[in-house]
Amino acid sequence: MDLWLIFLTGLTVGGITCMAVQGGLLASTIAAREEEDIRAGVNHKHNIWPTLAFLTTKFIAYVTLGFILGAFGSALALSDNARIVMQIAAALYMIVVALNLLNVHPIFRYAIIQPPRFLTKLVRNQSKSKDLFAPAFLGAMTIFIPCGTTLAMEALAISSGSPFLGAAILGVFVLGTSPLFFGLGFLTTLLGDTFRTKFLKLAAVFVLYLGITSLNGALVLAGSPVNLQSLADNIPIQVDFSGGESEQQTGLGLVNGVQQIDVQVLPNGYRPGFVKVKAGVPVKLNLTTGDVLGCASQFRIPALGVSKNLAPNTTETVEFTPAQKGKIVGTCSMGMFYLIMEAV
Repeated sequence: MDLWLIFLTGLTVGGITCMAVQGGLLASTIAAREEEDIRAGVNHKHNIWPTLAFLTTKFIAYVTLGFILGAFGSALALSDNARIVMQIAAALYMIVVALNLLNVHPIFRYAIIQPPRFLTKLVRNQSKSKDLFAPAFLGAMTIFIPCGTTLAMEALAISSGSPFLGAAILGVFVLGTSPLFFGLGFLTTLLGDTFRTKFLKLAAVFVLYLGITSLNGALVLAGSPVNLQSLADNIPIQVDFSGGESEQQTGLGLVNGVQQIDVQVLPNGYRPGFVKVKAGVPVKLNLTTGDVLGCASQFRIPALGVSKNLAPNTTETVEFTPAQKGKIVGTCSMGMFYLIMEAV
């Protein structure tokens, strides 16, 4: 087991894919605290403690999870439906925080996470306890909203069959993702001190964007007919929200009466990202991965109940028969990248 390779995976594609939801949570809680400080007339100069609290509890939570998965295996892994619920909850939280920062309505202030009163009484500096509680709490909760690369690492921890190796796998991976998260947290506080109110509006827009895209991904995973891509289909101008490869493939060959679709699974999506198939004719979808694991390697087709966790440098097949004309959407585990198959 090459832990150095796992660290590099976290440092590169892991940090980027996890930033979509987990980074939004970190940015939202820091920006919300900055907004409270402005109202109270408090200036915490370059306060990195909230970011460190987030990363510390996240690391502890994932090491613990890796230990448990290595010991007990897939019996304790969250189902896709549970992950969808957690992703929706995280997305709604980010959206509400952004609306609070934009002063849309006073009611959104109640969504800001505060420590319970008994905890603040244990800490002399109540302001510091408020600074640290929300990011520490959200850092631990990130185990319930893993990105696609994290799911691949969790599968690796399960397959290790060792609690200590499982803990090492997830711990090293999270350490690899930490520099990017630390940079985001530090940049948020640094710019907050520099531009204050102007930056908060920018942070609000950023958090709102992450919240909307995360919510859209969860809706896609849930098989909802209402999502950004379906809305774009009703617009005369072609709009692609998949974030993946836009290359199209038509004129598929038949092998023994089966339509063959060859798809490359890339760190940034699927190639081709759109194919046409014939309704009523069996389809064999060949998914080929490379060296790097990303969100796209956790492949789902919500409408068909298909769930495939793809290993590096392999080819997995998915077989189905389109019963009727229409679009069948394949997606990664976070709903970030799409493979659209249109039956005609």
